[in-house]
Amino acid sequence: MADVRVSIGGREFDVSCQPGEEHFLRAAARLLDNEATVLIGQIGRLPEARMLLMAGLMLADKTAGLEDQLRAMEERAELAERVATHARAAQERVEVPVLPQAVLDTLVKIADQAEGLADHVEERLAG
Repeated sequence: MADVRVSIGGREFDVSCQPGEEHFLRAAARLLDNEATVLIGQIGRLPEARMLLMAGLMLADKTAGLEDQLRAMEERAELAERVATHARAAQERVEVPVLPQAVLDTLVKIADQAEGLADHVEERLAG
């Protein structure tokens, strides 16, 4: 175990941690110290336990707010991905009907026959 001395709210504490994790402990202590310093500036000197409790609660509140923001951003990102996936799927599903040439030829013949029949009916009505 590694021993680290940290300062929180103007008080010194000796804390143990796993070797190699000292920088994480110091970073966490700085966060707690920042909150404790704000408290001491607003309220004045506090008993050690109360200072640490209040500073910890303030950090927890900030963490909870950040977690809510992260969750909201993850939900937005998931929604954006679903929209993008749906848009890609819609683009991929564009269907253009392709008629076989034999069907087209048959339709042309039917159209020619219909025109011929229409001409024949016009001649009979005119005559």
